[in-house]
Amino acid sequence: MKTKLIDWPTFIGAFCLLLAVTLPLVLFPETGRTWVGVANTFMTQNFGMLYLAMGLGAFGFLIFVAFSKNGHVKLGREDEEPEFSTFSWAAMLFAAGIGSSILYWSVIEWVYYYQGPPFGVEPESTEAIQWATAYGMFHWGPIAWAIYTLPALPIAYFFYVRRKSVLKVSEAVRPVIGKWADGPVGKLIDILFIFGLLGGAGTTLALGTPMIAEGVNEITGIPVTLGMQAVIMLVCTVIFAVSSYVGLKRGIKVLSDLNIWLSLSILAFVLILGPTRFILETTFNAVGILLDNFFKMATWMEPFGNLGGFTETGFPEAWTVFYWAWWLVYAPFVGLFVARISRGRTIRGMIIGTMVYGTFGCILFFGILGNFGLYLHLSGAFDVIGYMDTYGPAATIIAIIGQLPFGKVVVAVFTFLAIIFLATTFDSSSYILASVTQKYVEGEPAAWNRLFWAFALCIMPLTLMFLGGLDTLQTASIVGGFPLIFIMLLLAWSFMRVSSKDIRASDEYESPTIHIKYRKKKRSPFDALKDQPPE
Repeated sequence: MKTKLIDWPTFIGAFCLLLAVTLPLVLFPETGRTWVGVANTFMTQNFGMLYLAMGLGAFGFLIFVAFSKNGHVKLGREDEEPEFSTFSWAAMLFAAGIGSSILYWSVIEWVYYYQGPPFGVEPESTEAIQWATAYGMFHWGPIAWAIYTLPALPIAYFFYVRRKSVLKVSEAVRPVIGKWADGPVGKLIDILFIFGLLGGAGTTLALGTPMIAEGVNEITGIPVTLGMQAVIMLVCTVIFAVSSYVGLKRGIKVLSDLNIWLSLSILAFVLILGPTRFILETTFNAVGILLDNFFKMATWMEPFGNLGGFTETGFPEAWTVFYWAWWLVYAPFVGLFVARISRGRTIRGMIIGTMVYGTFGCILFFGILGNFGLYLHLSGAFDVIGYMDTYGPAATIIAIIGQLPFGKVVVAVFTFLAIIFLATTFDSSSYILASVTQKYVEGEPAAWNRLFWAFALCIMPLTLMFLGGLDTLQTASIVGGFPLIFIMLLLAWSFMRVSSKDIRASDEYESPTIHIKYRKKKRSPFDALKDQPPE
């Protein structure tokens, strides 16, 4: 075991914070749930605008960087080709950033918007249908992927251009906070990132596990119980633990490729054998609504409340603010992972690729699966809302998929895909958690460290699932992730400060692709990795 590689203050600090939050929820579940709920309400109602401003700001900043000189910088040596093919790269970033949550929300999110639409629209009206088809694409669209991508800029720059052998958020903000990155401030930044990721992972497990359990019930007839859900969670843990253990290229890449092919197969099946014309026209129409109202949706709050005859719906806080907060707690992780797999690409290629492939993938899921469910309800073929009111969202998702031809087979494939989606998110998470808790990355994080975090990601949600406190953990992670808004600002500032300085000093300032010839004074173990040609 290479225990000397471990950054023990960060490792122990993150684990202690995890216990400090989990144990009170275990010992005092009702009190903990109350206090976390109060904190969440306070954050979303008083700082909701800050979350929305952060999302729109990240989107605008990335567009600016992509088409500026900074976007021309290549991540790696001049002669390096991308480490992964575009297909595998897109598959890995999509699987890591979305997980099984896309299977959950893409099928039924429209139901919530249809019954509680934005902008004071009458529920279950024709106008409500229009917004219901578009808002899911908005919440999983360009701003979400911009929030994900922003942390990747300074991390990838330091890793592949300045050749720093460290994958840490604190290292990425060093140009702004200076020597504080080596002290308690830097440790706190890394610990907050880990805590946010653990809580965000709990959200993904909370959504994915019941849905998988319902799929297993539909296929086998085994009733859904906590015991079944625990077994499913453990099986998923073993899958992503093995994938993480064998490494990035032999495990995570292979699982992500399988994931994307299965996804495309199911989407094509639904599109071809479902109501093809309705799906295509409704999706096309929804994209138009999104483009026409993008900035309205990105800035909509309810400043008038219940004043002057207005009716406060709580929609922005319940949906847009929640989503931006959820993406935020995942952002450093996804940014770290995108940075790690983007060797050989330019900054522009990394930004545009992540935002375009991520958004396009989500539009496909919401457009095809979501509009299939909407068609069933509007045509009277299946009462989605009535079924959901009776049996809950997880069972409704499986019931919708079961309406397709060869329903049992499709449900089986859909359930298997959900397991793989869950695994691809968590194997990437454990890989990055292991990287953050090491002093430097020598090739790949230590195998035992990757394995430890793979199981740590499961233990806490598993415990809280039996106690009924998983939703409380989700909320706690979002509240705890509030400081990440300011860390995002530091990350953007850090990248611009360092990259602009290096570009001005470069003799390739006017070149289409800029290769920064940065030389380290002292060789680190990371240089051994850099000397290896990409596969």
